[in-house]
Amino acid sequence: MDFQNLAIAFGLTLFAGLSTGIGSALAFFTNRTNTKVLSVALGFSAGVMIYVSFVEIFVKAKDILVIQMGAVKGNVTTVAAFFSGIIIIGIIDKLVPSFENPHEISKVEAMADFDKAKDFKKLHRMGIFTAIAIAIHNFPEGLATFAAALKDPSIGVAIAVAIAIHNVPEGIAVSVPIFYATNSRKKAFIYSFLSGLAEPLGALIGYGLLFAFLNDIVFGILFSLVAGIMVFISLDELLPSAREYGEHHLSITGMVAGMAVMAVSLLLFI
Repeated sequence: MDFQNLAIAFGLTLFAGLSTGIGSALAFFTNRTNTKVLSVALGFSAGVMIYVSFVEIFVKAKDILVIQMGAVKGNVTTVAAFFSGIIIIGIIDKLVPSFENPHEISKVEAMADFDKAKDFKKLHRMGIFTAIAIAIHNFPEGLATFAAALKDPSIGVAIAVAIAIHNVPEGIAVSVPIFYATNSRKKAFIYSFLSGLAEPLGALIGYGLLFAFLNDIVFGILFSLVAGIMVFISLDELLPSAREYGEHHLSITGMVAGMAVMAVSLLLFI
């Protein structure tokens, strides 16, 4: 295994995970959430993920598995792994209680709304569970980013940036209730920061478990799993959040822009 690729893959996963801290910092240093910018950014992230999943990652997975397993088995395995990725991340999403789900939208201006902050104990519990929920969600995302970057750093960069964008509002979601409950920016930032560490942790554990088994078939299956995970995140989290933060057309504009940027970047590597 190329140590340089390994270092790049882990670095990208660390960057993506710790971007929850950016969301937390934004909550402390800005007075209002720029919902239009956030809507476009989340749509952009979804566009990047959807395009790269279907045009690049899924196709690479199929090519690898067809070469290794033959046309029929290779195609069947690719499709099965893709939907397995969707099922896995869907189950994880389902296991998180709805009121503690990180998909619930929080805004920076909620920091100043202490009328909603009467039940501090409940808010503290909500903040803790939100951090845990985000950590659970970030675990497979970390493995996905790491696996993609390990096989192809250029794809890894695209996925890391897309996940980093979508982790920003998650950082806000952790910070708001913790800050409400404790009135401590430090504690809110630490919890937000720690929830993001689940992504590099997922990469390390995944690599530790799979290292002895890494070959082209495993990489092909991982790539297809990654594609499924990315598509689910885009459709279930990013696009609904983008519409919630802004207007429908802003989220779609961001998504198309993300697809276009991803398409051009892939053409540059031909």
